[in-house]
Amino acid sequence: MTTDIPVIDLAPLRRGGAAGLKTVARQLGQACREVGFFAVTGHGIDSDLTGRVFAASRDFFARSAAEKTALSITGSPHNRGYVGIGAETLDTTRPSDLKEAFNIGLDLPADHPEVVAGRPFRGVNLWPGIPGWREAMLAYFDAAWRLGRQLHRGFASDLGLDPDHFESRLDAPMAILRLLHYPPRPGQVAPGQMGAGTHTDYGNVTILATDGVAGLQVRRRDGVWLDAPAVDGGFLCNIGDCLMRWTNDVYVSTPHRVQPPERERFSVVFFLDPNPDARVESLPGCVTPDRPARYPPVLGADYLQSRLDATYAHLAPRGRAEPSSA
Repeated sequence: MTTDIPVIDLAPLRRGGAAGLKTVARQLGQACREVGFFAVTGHGIDSDLTGRVFAASRDFFARSAAEKTALSITGSPHNRGYVGIGAETLDTTRPSDLKEAFNIGLDLPADHPEVVAGRPFRGVNLWPGIPGWREAMLAYFDAAWRLGRQLHRGFASDLGLDPDHFESRLDAPMAILRLLHYPPRPGQVAPGQMGAGTHTDYGNVTILATDGVAGLQVRRRDGVWLDAPAVDGGFLCNIGDCLMRWTNDVYVSTPHRVQPPERERFSVVFFLDPNPDARVESLPGCVTPDRPARYPPVLGADYLQSRLDATYAHLAPRGRAEPSSA
């Protein structure tokens, strides 16, 4: 069994062809069954675009508290906007997390029928008045969304499904692009307090870019904590609870946490959750007489809401945000 975080080259998958798909699908499947985390290279996302997003993130988090809180997620019922330091408690047995964040979802206009109807997780994004900021974020959102769907082609193939099986479940997703800022570790930290408490992610797959500052740790099946590697030009990915549920626990989501860093740390995370109306139920190839279905069917929106409610149960009024993966 693999006990370290593997590095997978996605170029053969992206080039197309049965051989490349088979090779990458096998590597993805092994990682998803064992460690639950993997790094990817050959992903096709322009490094210049990633750099612009990190620069824009630094710009935003350097703004005044008043400017940031004017875009607070507490004013959005759809998982958009700014999340202040201490607003999240990912590990409810520990003190609140030492991080701040900004969430961006699928960009829909105010007159979109689903927005007008008030559908869950179908709201408008909140944007700071920083020139070029919105354009950089949406370009990166689209690139990461495309990468996430390519990964699902590998997952589907590994699971014995048509490579396009997940496409119709991810074509209007509840995805969130999340910018994260971890201030330097303060002089006084409450016992057990983390940058991000121990948790598993909620959705299907998480795609993480970091600035190279250490802090993210991943817990192996044997309980040993691993320092997540920094892969030059690559991304770190992990399976979330929704995909684990879809695969009837064939794939596993892995607990992880972020230690308060010695110097400030930035990361950019893309959480790919399914469409709100996607029916999440055990896939046929993942149910056998020895492994009966372990979860009842649930709609994607209902599942995500149940997880968000638990994360924000300590707040009133409640904000809504995807957890920090890193």
